Amino acid sequence: MSGVVVVLGGRSEIGLEVARLLAQGREVVLAARRAGDLDHQQAALRAAGATAVHTAEFDADDLTAHSRLLDSLVEAHGRLDTVIVAFGVLGDQTRAETDVDHALAVVHTDYVAHVSVLTHLATLLRRQRSGTLVVFSSVAGTRVRRANYVYGSAKAGLDGFASGLADALAGSGARLLLVRPGFVIGRMTEGMSPAPFSSTPAQVAAATVRALRRGRGEVWVPGVLRPVFFGMRLLPRRIWRKLPR
Repeated sequence: MSGVVVVLGGRSEIGLEVARLLAQGREVVLAARRAGDLDHQQAALRAAGATAVHTAEFDADDLTAHSRLLDSLVEAHGRLDTVIVAFGVLGDQTRAETDVDHALAVVHTDYVAHVSVLTHLATLLRRQRSGTLVVFSSVAGTRVRRANYVYGSAKAGLDGFASGLADALAGSGARLLLVRPGFVIGRMTEGMSPAPFSSTPAQVAAATVRALRRGRGEVWVPGVLRPVFFGMRLLPRRIWRKLPR
């Protein structure tokens, strides 16, 4: 694997771990808000063997800026090889059930902003006739639970969109890897009790890079969650609604 690696969501623990595993001998771009405050992340990637680490200002919620950002990256760095789309928010489910603005903010970041940037990226990679998109869905979107239905519904939408986009890219030279992690023990879930079959950002990243190198189109992390959630689809709703997040 070679070429420029871009992380949209340059502070994401999982996104940075994936970039670190891909960094050896490659140029990396971290795109995030407050891009001037990414010294620690840049140093970690240089230590992992990146030939250069650049930053770019990126606000996922500013849809009007997506196209300009991507065009500027191509102009500055040339062909984009691997784009890791790693931004997102968990939100506060209790608040979102009564605060419409908060519910919309979660859905805007976790679904609408992804639709925007992935559509722009697909156009760019088709034009290149090469490149890979890495998109992080979640098992939360496989069957939405009452305990986190706002976040889960956004992930369900993203999962469906990314699955369709992967099919649309077939034959174009570009491809999409859809990653479906379970509960990830990290900064976003700090203070929450880990769910069964939890993983760490490093474990999710390792599984993602293995799937990339094998040319796969999707990966569940850990793999046991695929049959587990197949079975969970069959649970009666009266039981399903009582499950924790």
